[in-house]
Amino acid sequence: MSHEGSTEPAASAQPFSTNTSSTTAFSEQDLPITAFEGFCMARSDSSFRALAGAAGGFTSGIITCPLDVIKTKLQAQGGFRARAPGQHAVYSGMLGTARVIWQEEGLRGMYRGLGPIILGYLPTWAVWFTVYGKSKEYISPYQENPNIVNFYSSIVAGASSTMVTNPIWVIKTRLMSQVSRKASNNNARPPWHYRSTLDAARKMYQTEGILSFYSGLTPALLGLTHVAVQFPTYEYLKRKFTGQGMGMAADGDTSFHWMGTLSASVLSKIVASSATYPHEVIRTRLQTQQRKSLPSASSEYAAFRGGLEGQAHGQPSLVAQAKEIVPRYRGIVTTFQTILREEGWRAFYAGMGVNMMRAVPAATTTMLTYEFVMKTLNHTKSEGIRKRANE
Repeated sequence: MSHEGSTEPAASAQPFSTNTSSTTAFSEQDLPITAFEGFCMARSDSSFRALAGAAGGFTSGIITCPLDVIKTKLQAQGGFRARAPGQHAVYSGMLGTARVIWQEEGLRGMYRGLGPIILGYLPTWAVWFTVYGKSKEYISPYQENPNIVNFYSSIVAGASSTMVTNPIWVIKTRLMSQVSRKASNNNARPPWHYRSTLDAARKMYQTEGILSFYSGLTPALLGLTHVAVQFPTYEYLKRKFTGQGMGMAADGDTSFHWMGTLSASVLSKIVASSATYPHEVIRTRLQTQQRKSLPSASSEYAAFRGGLEGQAHGQPSLVAQAKEIVPRYRGIVTTFQTILREEGWRAFYAGMGVNMMRAVPAATTTMLTYEFVMKTLNHTKSEGIRKRANE
Protein backbone atom coordinates (compact mmCIF):
# COMPACT_ATOMS: atom_id res chain seq x y z
CA MET A 1 0.00 0.00 0.00
CA SER A 2 2.78 2.30 0.86
CA HIS A 3 4.48 1.58 -2.48
CA GLU A 4 1.31 2.18 -4.41
CA GLY A 5 0.71 5.35 -2.44
CA SER A 6 4.17 6.66 -3.32
CA THR A 7 3.95 5.90 -7.03
CA GLU A 8 0.39 7.03 -7.56
CA PRO A 9 1.12 10.72 -7.09
CA ALA A 10 4.09 10.42 -9.43
CA ALA A 11 1.91 8.84 -12.05
CA SER A 12 -0.72 11.55 -11.68
CA ALA A 13 1.91 14.32 -11.77
CA GLN A 14 3.45 13.14 -15.05
CA PRO A 15 0.43 13.77 -17.28
CA PHE A 16 -0.07 17.23 -15.66
CA SER A 17 3.51 18.17 -16.43
CA THR A 18 3.13 17.05 -20.02
CA ASN A 19 -0.09 19.03 -20.47
CA THR A 20 1.55 22.22 -19.16
CA SER A 21 4.45 21.80 -21.54
CA SER A 22 2.19 21.34 -24.52
CA THR A 23 0.10 24.37 -23.53
CA THR A 24 3.20 26.55 -23.33
CA ALA A 25 4.45 25.24 -26.64
CA PHE A 26 1.11 26.04 -28.23
CA SER A 27 1.03 29.57 -26.86
CA GLU A 28 4.50 30.41 -28.16
CA GLN A 29 4.74 28.38 -31.33
CA ASP A 30 1.22 28.27 -32.72
CA LEU A 31 0.08 31.84 -31.90
CA PRO A 32 -0.12 33.53 -35.33
CA ILE A 33 1.75 36.68 -36.22
CA THR A 34 -0.72 39.55 -36.40
CA ALA A 35 -1.04 41.86 -39.39
CA PHE A 36 0.40 44.75 -37.38
CA GLU A 37 3.37 42.65 -36.29
CA GLY A 38 3.95 41.62 -39.89
CA PHE A 39 3.78 45.26 -40.95
CA CYS A 40 6.31 46.31 -38.32
CA MET A 41 8.66 43.45 -39.17
CA ALA A 42 8.79 44.63 -42.77
CA ARG A 43 9.66 48.23 -41.84
CA SER A 44 13.11 49.75 -41.29
CA ASP A 45 14.18 52.07 -38.48
CA SER A 46 13.88 55.01 -40.87
CA SER A 47 10.27 54.06 -41.59
CA PHE A 48 9.56 53.93 -37.87
CA ARG A 49 11.02 57.42 -37.43
CA ALA A 50 8.92 58.77 -40.29
CA LEU A 51 5.70 57.23 -38.95
CA ALA A 52 6.36 58.32 -35.37
CA GLY A 53 7.33 61.82 -36.50
CA ALA A 54 4.19 62.20 -38.63
CA ALA A 55 2.02 60.98 -35.75
CA GLY A 56 3.68 63.43 -33.37
CA GLY A 57 3.23 66.35 -35.73
CA PHE A 58 -0.40 65.49 -36.47
CA THR A 59 -1.32 65.23 -32.79
CA SER A 60 0.51 68.44 -31.95
CA GLY A 61 -1.18 70.36 -34.77
CA ILE A 62 -4.68 69.39 -33.65
CA ILE A 63 -4.08 70.31 -30.03
CA THR A 64 -2.27 73.62 -30.46
CA CYS A 65 -3.87 75.15 -33.58
CA PRO A 66 -5.84 77.88 -31.70
CA LEU A 67 -2.69 79.06 -29.94
CA ASP A 68 -0.86 79.08 -33.26
CA VAL A 69 -3.55 81.31 -34.74
CA ILE A 70 -3.29 83.75 -31.82
CA LYS A 71 0.51 83.85 -32.05
CA THR A 72 0.43 84.48 -35.81
CA LYS A 73 -2.10 87.32 -35.45
CA LEU A 74 0.13 89.04 -32.88
CA GLN A 75 3.26 88.59 -34.96
CA ALA A 76 1.75 89.79 -38.24
CA GLN A 77 -0.50 92.72 -37.29
CA GLY A 78 2.32 95.29 -37.21
CA GLY A 79 2.89 94.73 -40.91
CA PHE A 80 -0.76 95.33 -41.87
CA ARG A 81 -2.24 98.19 -39.88
CA ALA A 82 -1.79 101.75 -41.06
CA ARG A 83 0.33 103.86 -38.79
CA ALA A 84 -2.12 106.56 -37.77
CA PRO A 85 -1.34 108.67 -34.67
CA GLY A 86 -2.85 107.25 -31.51
CA GLN A 87 -3.99 104.07 -33.18
CA HIS A 88 -4.18 101.07 -30.90
CA ALA A 89 -3.32 97.49 -31.81
CA VAL A 90 -6.30 95.30 -32.68
CA TYR A 91 -4.79 92.26 -30.99
CA SER A 92 -3.28 92.54 -27.52
CA GLY A 93 -2.19 89.60 -25.41
CA MET A 94 -3.32 86.01 -25.59
CA LEU A 95 -6.74 86.41 -23.98
CA GLY A 96 -7.46 89.71 -25.73
CA THR A 97 -6.58 88.26 -29.13
CA ALA A 98 -8.60 85.12 -28.45
CA ARG A 99 -11.59 87.28 -27.48
CA VAL A 100 -11.42 89.31 -30.71
CA ILE A 101 -11.09 86.19 -32.88
CA TRP A 102 -13.97 84.45 -31.09
CA GLN A 103 -16.28 87.48 -31.33
CA GLU A 104 -15.59 88.12 -35.02
CA GLU A 105 -15.01 84.63 -36.42
CA GLY A 106 -16.11 82.06 -33.82
CA LEU A 107 -14.69 78.56 -33.51
CA ARG A 108 -13.82 78.46 -37.20
CA GLY A 109 -11.51 81.42 -36.72
CA MET A 110 -9.68 79.65 -33.90
CA TYR A 111 -8.91 76.75 -36.26
CA ARG A 112 -8.15 78.85 -39.33
CA GLY A 113 -5.23 77.28 -41.15
CA LEU A 114 -5.73 73.82 -39.64
CA GLY A 115 -5.64 72.21 -43.10
CA PRO A 116 -2.13 73.38 -43.96
CA ILE A 117 -1.03 72.66 -40.39
CA ILE A 118 -1.96 69.02 -40.87
CA LEU A 119 -0.52 68.99 -44.39
CA GLY A 120 2.61 70.68 -43.09
CA TYR A 121 3.32 68.85 -39.85
CA LEU A 122 2.99 65.39 -41.36
CA PRO A 123 5.81 65.75 -43.90
CA THR A 124 7.82 68.18 -41.73
CA TRP A 125 8.31 65.82 -38.84
CA ALA A 126 8.36 62.72 -41.01
CA VAL A 127 11.24 64.19 -43.02
CA TRP A 128 12.92 65.69 -39.96
CA PHE A 129 13.09 62.56 -37.81
CA THR A 130 14.07 60.39 -40.78
CA VAL A 131 16.91 62.65 -41.90
CA TYR A 132 17.97 63.26 -38.29
CA GLY A 133 18.41 59.54 -37.65
CA LYS A 134 20.21 58.97 -40.95
CA SER A 135 22.50 61.94 -40.36
CA LYS A 136 23.47 60.64 -36.95
CA GLU A 137 24.33 57.27 -38.47
CA TYR A 138 26.48 58.98 -41.12
CA ILE A 139 28.25 61.51 -38.88
CA SER A 140 28.87 59.27 -35.85
CA PRO A 141 31.87 57.39 -37.36
CA TYR A 142 33.63 60.74 -37.91
CA GLN A 143 32.79 62.40 -34.61
CA GLU A 144 32.96 60.88 -31.14
CA ASN A 145 31.21 63.68 -29.25
CA PRO A 146 27.46 62.84 -29.29
CA ASN A 147 26.45 66.47 -28.67
CA ILE A 148 28.28 67.62 -31.80
CA VAL A 149 26.75 64.75 -33.78
CA ASN A 150 23.26 65.76 -32.61
CA PHE A 151 23.94 69.42 -33.42
CA TYR A 152 24.99 68.83 -37.03
CA SER A 153 22.28 66.22 -37.56
CA SER A 154 19.58 68.63 -36.39
CA ILE A 155 20.87 71.29 -38.82
CA VAL A 156 20.76 68.89 -41.77
CA ALA A 157 17.32 67.56 -40.80
CA GLY A 158 15.93 71.04 -40.28
CA ALA A 159 17.20 72.30 -43.62
CA SER A 160 15.74 69.30 -45.43
CA SER A 161 12.27 69.59 -43.88
CA THR A 162 12.20 73.38 -44.32
CA MET A 163 12.99 73.24 -48.02
CA VAL A 164 10.32 70.61 -48.61
CA THR A 165 7.49 72.20 -46.63
CA ASN A 166 8.04 75.99 -46.81
CA PRO A 167 5.16 76.56 -49.33
CA ILE A 168 2.74 74.87 -46.94
CA TRP A 169 3.83 77.06 -44.03
CA VAL A 170 3.48 80.24 -46.10
CA ILE A 171 -0.12 79.30 -46.89
CA LYS A 172 -0.73 78.40 -43.24
CA THR A 173 0.62 81.73 -42.02
CA ARG A 174 -1.48 83.69 -44.50
CA LEU A 175 -4.67 81.85 -43.63
CA MET A 176 -4.09 82.41 -39.93
CA SER A 177 -3.24 86.10 -40.28
CA GLN A 178 -6.35 87.02 -42.30
CA VAL A 179 -9.65 88.00 -40.72
CA SER A 180 -13.25 87.45 -41.69
CA ARG A 181 -14.78 89.80 -44.26
CA LYS A 182 -17.56 90.39 -41.72
CA ALA A 183 -15.14 91.72 -39.11
CA SER A 184 -15.91 95.31 -38.13
CA ASN A 185 -12.29 96.31 -37.49
CA ASN A 186 -10.15 96.41 -40.62
CA ASN A 187 -7.02 97.98 -39.16
CA ALA A 188 -5.18 94.66 -39.14
CA ARG A 189 -6.67 93.18 -42.28
CA PRO A 190 -4.16 91.77 -44.77
CA PRO A 191 -4.65 92.53 -48.49
CA TRP A 192 -6.13 89.15 -49.39
CA HIS A 193 -8.89 86.76 -48.48
CA TYR A 194 -8.63 83.02 -49.03
CA ARG A 195 -11.50 80.58 -48.64
CA SER A 196 -9.38 77.46 -48.24
CA THR A 197 -5.90 76.02 -48.62
CA LEU A 198 -6.38 75.30 -52.32
CA ASP A 199 -7.93 78.72 -52.90
CA ALA A 200 -4.93 80.35 -51.21
CA ALA A 201 -2.48 78.38 -53.35
CA ARG A 202 -4.37 79.27 -56.55
CA LYS A 203 -4.64 83.01 -55.78
CA MET A 204 -1.04 83.28 -54.63
CA TYR A 205 0.18 81.67 -57.83
CA GLN A 206 -2.08 83.79 -60.07
CA THR A 207 -1.41 87.16 -58.42
CA GLU A 208 2.14 86.83 -57.09
CA GLY A 209 3.85 83.99 -58.88
CA ILE A 210 5.70 80.89 -57.74
CA LEU A 211 8.22 82.80 -55.63
CA SER A 212 5.46 83.77 -53.17
CA PHE A 213 5.49 80.19 -51.86
CA TYR A 214 9.09 80.67 -50.76
CA SER A 215 8.58 83.98 -48.97
CA GLY A 216 10.43 83.95 -45.68
CA LEU A 217 12.60 80.99 -46.68
CA THR A 218 15.82 82.70 -45.62
CA PRO A 219 14.69 83.48 -42.06
CA ALA A 220 13.11 80.04 -41.94
CA LEU A 221 16.53 78.57 -42.69
CA LEU A 222 17.98 80.97 -40.12
CA GLY A 223 15.52 79.33 -37.75
CA LEU A 224 17.60 76.18 -37.98
CA THR A 225 19.36 77.65 -34.99
CA HIS A 226 16.18 76.79 -33.10
CA VAL A 227 16.30 73.06 -33.79
CA ALA A 228 20.08 73.16 -33.39
CA VAL A 229 19.44 74.22 -29.80
CA GLN A 230 16.26 72.26 -29.07
CA PHE A 231 17.02 68.69 -30.11
CA PRO A 232 20.60 68.34 -28.90
CA THR A 233 19.39 69.79 -25.61
CA TYR A 234 16.49 67.34 -25.57
CA GLU A 235 18.73 64.33 -26.20
CA TYR A 236 21.19 65.50 -23.55
CA LEU A 237 18.47 66.03 -20.94
CA LYS A 238 16.64 62.81 -21.77
CA ARG A 239 19.82 60.79 -21.30
CA LYS A 240 20.40 62.54 -18.00
CA PHE A 241 16.83 61.93 -16.82
CA THR A 242 16.15 58.46 -18.25
CA GLY A 243 19.44 57.01 -19.47
CA GLN A 244 17.94 56.55 -22.96
CA GLY A 245 18.40 58.46 -26.23
CA MET A 246 15.61 59.83 -28.41
CA GLY A 247 13.29 57.13 -29.71
CA MET A 248 14.70 54.58 -27.26
CA ALA A 249 13.03 53.02 -24.24
CA ALA A 250 14.19 50.28 -21.90
CA ASP A 251 12.01 47.25 -21.21
CA GLY A 252 9.75 47.60 -18.23
CA ASP A 253 9.67 51.39 -18.33
CA THR A 254 7.73 53.02 -15.52
CA SER A 255 6.11 56.43 -15.22
CA PHE A 256 9.54 57.72 -14.21
CA HIS A 257 10.71 57.29 -17.81
CA TRP A 258 7.82 59.33 -19.19
CA MET A 259 8.28 62.04 -16.57
CA GLY A 260 11.92 62.31 -17.63
CA THR A 261 10.87 62.54 -21.29
CA LEU A 262 8.27 65.18 -20.45
CA SER A 263 10.77 67.25 -18.48
CA ALA A 264 13.37 67.03 -21.24
CA SER A 265 10.91 68.14 -23.93
CA VAL A 266 9.60 71.09 -21.89
CA LEU A 267 13.00 72.41 -20.84
CA SER A 268 14.60 72.02 -24.26
CA LYS A 269 11.75 73.90 -25.96
CA ILE A 270 11.86 76.77 -23.45
CA VAL A 271 15.60 77.19 -23.95
CA ALA A 272 15.35 77.09 -27.76
CA SER A 273 12.34 79.41 -28.01
CA SER A 274 13.83 82.02 -25.68
CA ALA A 275 17.09 82.11 -27.63
CA THR A 276 15.72 82.24 -31.17
CA TYR A 277 12.27 83.89 -31.06
CA PRO A 278 13.00 87.16 -32.99
CA HIS A 279 13.63 85.27 -36.21
CA GLU A 280 10.04 83.98 -36.09
CA VAL A 281 8.66 87.53 -36.18
CA ILE A 282 10.90 88.39 -39.15
CA ARG A 283 9.85 85.20 -40.92
CA THR A 284 6.14 85.89 -40.32
CA ARG A 285 6.42 89.45 -41.68
CA LEU A 286 8.13 88.23 -44.86
CA GLN A 287 5.63 85.38 -45.31
CA THR A 288 2.59 87.61 -44.91
CA GLN A 289 3.91 90.44 -47.08
CA GLN A 290 2.39 90.67 -50.54
CA ARG A 291 4.85 90.42 -53.41
CA LYS A 292 4.43 92.97 -56.21
CA SER A 293 1.09 92.36 -57.90
CA LEU A 294 1.23 90.75 -61.34
CA PRO A 295 -0.89 92.04 -64.25
CA SER A 296 -3.42 89.28 -63.58
CA ALA A 297 -4.38 90.82 -60.25
CA SER A 298 -7.97 92.06 -60.10
CA SER A 299 -8.68 95.80 -59.72
CA GLU A 300 -10.35 95.24 -56.35
CA TYR A 301 -7.35 93.28 -55.16
CA ALA A 302 -4.88 95.93 -56.36
CA ALA A 303 -7.00 98.80 -55.05
CA PHE A 304 -7.12 97.27 -51.60
CA ARG A 305 -3.36 96.85 -51.61
CA GLY A 306 -2.86 100.39 -52.87
CA GLY A 307 -5.06 101.72 -50.09
CA LEU A 308 -3.19 99.82 -47.42
CA GLU A 309 0.30 100.75 -48.60
CA GLY A 310 -0.79 104.29 -49.46
CA GLN A 311 -1.99 104.85 -45.90
CA ALA A 312 1.19 103.35 -44.53
CA HIS A 313 3.45 105.66 -46.57
CA GLY A 314 1.28 108.79 -46.82
CA GLN A 315 0.59 108.30 -50.53
CA PRO A 316 -2.74 108.38 -52.42
CA SER A 317 -4.56 105.10 -52.91
CA LEU A 318 -4.29 104.37 -56.65
CA VAL A 319 -4.50 101.04 -58.47
CA ALA A 320 -1.63 102.05 -60.77
CA GLN A 321 0.59 102.75 -57.78
CA ALA A 322 -0.35 99.46 -56.16
CA LYS A 323 1.41 97.52 -58.92
CA GLU A 324 4.64 99.46 -58.44
CA ILE A 325 4.81 99.32 -54.61
CA VAL A 326 8.24 98.70 -53.20
CA PRO A 327 7.96 96.00 -50.51
CA ARG A 328 8.36 97.27 -46.98
CA TYR A 329 10.35 94.21 -45.95
CA ARG A 330 13.25 93.15 -48.16
CA GLY A 331 15.48 90.49 -46.66
CA ILE A 332 16.39 89.69 -43.10
CA VAL A 333 18.59 92.71 -42.39
CA THR A 334 16.26 95.35 -43.85
CA THR A 335 13.24 93.71 -42.22
CA PHE A 336 15.02 93.80 -38.88
CA GLN A 337 15.90 97.47 -39.37
CA THR A 338 12.38 98.41 -40.48
CA ILE A 339 10.67 96.71 -37.54
CA LEU A 340 13.17 98.22 -35.10
CA ARG A 341 12.73 101.72 -36.54
CA GLU A 342 8.93 101.66 -36.83
CA GLU A 343 7.89 99.56 -33.84
CA GLY A 344 10.83 99.26 -31.49
CA TRP A 345 12.63 96.22 -30.09
CA ARG A 346 9.53 94.95 -28.31
CA ALA A 347 8.03 94.03 -31.69
CA PHE A 348 10.60 91.24 -32.01
CA TYR A 349 8.97 89.58 -29.03
CA ALA A 350 5.35 90.15 -30.07
CA GLY A 351 3.36 87.07 -29.16
CA MET A 352 6.28 85.43 -27.32
CA GLY A 353 4.15 84.66 -24.26
CA VAL A 354 1.55 83.01 -26.47
CA ASN A 355 4.32 81.30 -28.40
CA MET A 356 5.65 79.75 -25.18
CA MET A 357 2.15 78.59 -24.25
CA ARG A 358 1.78 77.13 -27.74
CA ALA A 359 5.30 75.92 -28.47
CA VAL A 360 5.91 74.11 -25.19
CA PRO A 361 2.71 71.99 -25.36
CA ALA A 362 3.30 71.46 -29.08
CA ALA A 363 6.87 70.24 -28.56
CA THR A 364 5.83 68.13 -25.58
CA THR A 365 2.95 66.55 -27.51
CA THR A 366 5.21 65.91 -30.51
CA MET A 367 7.99 64.29 -28.49
CA LEU A 368 5.76 62.22 -26.20
CA THR A 369 3.78 60.96 -29.19
CA TYR A 370 6.99 60.23 -31.07
CA GLU A 371 8.50 58.32 -28.15
CA PHE A 372 5.28 56.38 -27.54
CA VAL A 373 4.84 55.41 -31.20
CA MET A 374 8.51 54.41 -31.50
CA LYS A 375 8.23 52.24 -28.38
CA THR A 376 5.03 50.63 -29.66
CA LEU A 377 6.48 49.94 -33.12
CA ASN A 378 9.75 48.51 -31.78
CA HIS A 379 7.95 46.32 -29.22
CA THR A 380 5.54 45.02 -31.86
CA LYS A 381 8.42 44.25 -34.21
CA SER A 382 10.26 42.37 -31.43
CA GLU A 383 7.15 40.32 -30.67
CA GLY A 384 6.76 39.37 -34.30
CA ILE A 385 10.43 38.33 -34.56
CA ARG A 386 10.11 36.25 -31.36
CA LYS A 387 7.06 34.44 -32.68
CA ARG A 388 8.73 33.72 -35.98
CA ALA A 389 11.80 32.33 -34.18
CA ASN A 390 9.57 29.91 -32.23
CA GLU A 391 7.79 28.58 -35.32
